[in-house]
Amino acid sequence: MENTHEARGDRAQLCQRCETRPASVHMTTVVNGEKFDRYLCEECARQEGAYHFMLAPQFTIQHVLGGLIGLNPSGQRAAPIPDKQCPTCGYSYQQFAETGRLGCDRCYQAFGNELEPLVKRLHGSVEHHGKVPRRSGQDILHQRTLEDLRAKMREAIAQEAFEDAARFRDQIRTLEEQHVESQGSQDHGTV
Repeated sequence: MENTHEARGDRAQLCQRCETRPASVHMTTVVNGEKFDRYLCEECARQEGAYHFMLAPQFTIQHVLGGLIGLNPSGQRAAPIPDKQCPTCGYSYQQFAETGRLGCDRCYQAFGNELEPLVKRLHGSVEHHGKVPRRSGQDILHQRTLEDLRAKMREAIAQEAFEDAARFRDQIRTLEEQHVESQGSQDHGTV
């Protein structure tokens, strides 16, 4: 028979395994769509092997970043870490690897080559475009794409890369034509 005292004020729930210590671990298991709840003390949870995923030892952002940048969770170097420092604040890349924090806003530039692959692994991309409203989202995305292409075209012209500039110009024209066509079809498609 299981002892399942509710923690309602004066009586704490006891461990359902040993029935002596207070339950501090709540485990939920779903088998064939049926949910089973168990309340165990830390000792019984550890003996059942259910406690290995819990936060003892402390699991922090440093563990995540450390794994991504070549440190194991104990802080030992698994891969060589660049010996770089931010010229503004003096913070080192090693310190970033250990703490998961940068010293100042200039650290992003100082450690840019090292941070870019890390950000890409964490977020899937190094570019942030923000959220776009559904109703006008296509127009906004279209405008952003055109702005990006125009900036690339200006940069290509400044660098005298005229073939690249012509390619960007053609992409801009194509996008503008497609946009005009899609606007016309939307206007005619609605009654």
